[in-house]
Amino acid sequence: MNAMMKPVEPAQPEAVTLLAVISRAASDPSVDMDKMQRLLDMHERVQAKHAEADFASSLADMQSELPSIGERGDAGGRYTYALWEDINTAIKPVLQRFGFALSFRTDFTDGIAVTAVLSHRSGHSERTTIKLPADASGNKNAVQAVASSVSYGKRYTAGALLNLTSHGEDDDAYAAAAPDTSEWGDAIANAADKTELVRIAAGIKASGLTGAALKNVRALWAKRAKDLK
Repeated sequence: MNAMMKPVEPAQPEAVTLLAVISRAASDPSVDMDKMQRLLDMHERVQAKHAEADFASSLADMQSELPSIGERGDAGGRYTYALWEDINTAIKPVLQRFGFALSFRTDFTDGIAVTAVLSHRSGHSERTTIKLPADASGNKNAVQAVASSVSYGKRYTAGALLNLTSHGEDDDAYAAAAPDTSEWGDAIANAADKTELVRIAAGIKASGLTGAALKNVRALWAKRAKDLK
């Protein structure tokens, strides 16, 4: 019941045509090298265009799967925020299912610059950067101040690239808005065999559940399926 990764798309017609032209040109000893280079450049642009389109499509599909993160961090009672370790734990499996990887670059040349790079299996990537001063609040030493700013930079840039949301740990409004999945949980727990589980899976899919609610139901389904082996 895990989200299915899209199969690798076959080469696009224009890319195939270009490859055929390039192959024929390469086998011709009289070919003009400038023309060959233009063909290679064109092929590279076509590949980049399709990689960007695949990136955008997978990102759109992934949006409803990204969870809202609980805010366990406390800035001295002034506000709460989602900790980077909580964000990372929550989004990693979702990114992997949709063919994404998130990495970071840091630069301390002038302040603390943190760059997040969101890469897709198609080969396309997007990035965003934030530049910060060292966070010396709360009597941090120099090393702690830098680490705090880097952590903030990761939270900020990851949130910007993925459009992440967070909520208070005891946010009653958030809890009230979350869909009730207890009926699905009971149905899964009482499923007599895998045939019944398959029918339940079809019902879950048709119900339109998304985000954390869908993730929780899927986990219950997978556990019950394992028990019925």
